[in-house]
Amino acid sequence: MSRHDFTVEEFAERRAQVRRAMAGQGLDWLVLFHPVSIRWLTGSDAKSYQEFQCLLVPADGPIAMMAREGERAEILDDALVDRLETFGGGENEDPIPRFAGLADSLGLLAGRVGVEVPAYYLHPHHYSAIRDLFGSRFVEATNLVHDLTLVKSPTELGYIRRAAAIADAALTVFGKALRVGRSELEVAGEVYGALLARGSGLAASPINLVSGERSCYSHGAPTERWLQAGDYGSVEYGATVRRYTATLGRQFCLGQPNARMRDLYEIARRACDACIAEIRDGAPATAPHEAAKRVIGEAGLEHGRVHTSGYGLAPGFPPSWGEPMHMIGGSRYTLRAGMVVSVEPPVFLHEEGLGARLIDNVLVTRGGCELLSRSSRDLIVV
Repeated sequence: MSRHDFTVEEFAERRAQVRRAMAGQGLDWLVLFHPVSIRWLTGSDAKSYQEFQCLLVPADGPIAMMAREGERAEILDDALVDRLETFGGGENEDPIPRFAGLADSLGLLAGRVGVEVPAYYLHPHHYSAIRDLFGSRFVEATNLVHDLTLVKSPTELGYIRRAAAIADAALTVFGKALRVGRSELEVAGEVYGALLARGSGLAASPINLVSGERSCYSHGAPTERWLQAGDYGSVEYGATVRRYTATLGRQFCLGQPNARMRDLYEIARRACDACIAEIRDGAPATAPHEAAKRVIGEAGLEHGRVHTSGYGLAPGFPPSWGEPMHMIGGSRYTLRAGMVVSVEPPVFLHEEGLGARLIDNVLVTRGGCELLSRSSRDLIVV
């Protein structure tokens, strides 16, 4: 990912959107910590997200970035920033005094400052120090940029479509890799090899792959467990192009599934279909969720619906590729044409040692939605 992945005009329009949103909230400055926000405005892909890193955006004028010294060369080459301040290097350095000096020199201490407070990427001690620094001028603005990124541009959608095609190709490899006597880790290795060989980057979240008695785990990582005849299970992984992610999840069975396995698969698939049928421009994000919830509830399995029915997909950085927009009860979001969302209403039953979940990505359109994956949604039977 770099500034070369988009036109100068696209970056300029993004910055204009952010500044309009800042004006709407009466902000003089915006301090961004989430790497997706920083990347969206600058193109930076620097691996400083586990350290102190931020972007300082004024209501008008040059944009500054602060990061560790080790990323200087990459940021200068690949990011659209007007000023770069770095800290650390060969020795440890507390970044907060350097940040305070930068903020003072730019005039942040005299203005109303919106600060992004992400769930990851900002240490609690750093957050406390920044809040104390700005005092009454501090305004939390965590989702200001994220909400602007939900509707994707034609260039972004092109990257997502390429990622979806790679994910489809990897599913074919996954099906061929499934056989009795192989470990979950071996099969996962085949999937990763297929993704990377076809041009995918490393996804923000690792693969989920569960089988047998572990098939009731909704986000289980692959283990040394050997696949056995009669195993039921699921896989979920992401393919990425320029960090834009397409996810895919399918159910499988080694041998013919029993009646209960097939029943759970059919319920999960009907819930997905009901969810997809409600996705369209202008629909509240709660509507697809409620449709999927009804299907699962009518089957008497509400207790197995253990997570969201779907969410927006971002250009992901570890540990997540998800956006704040969820299709779940109480969501404040409205679906808009150009959004890309996952569809994955779950049924996981610990008491039965079984679970079922299909995962597809859809593009919200004016009249409905477009399924991005071309892979069969049928149960994979080996």
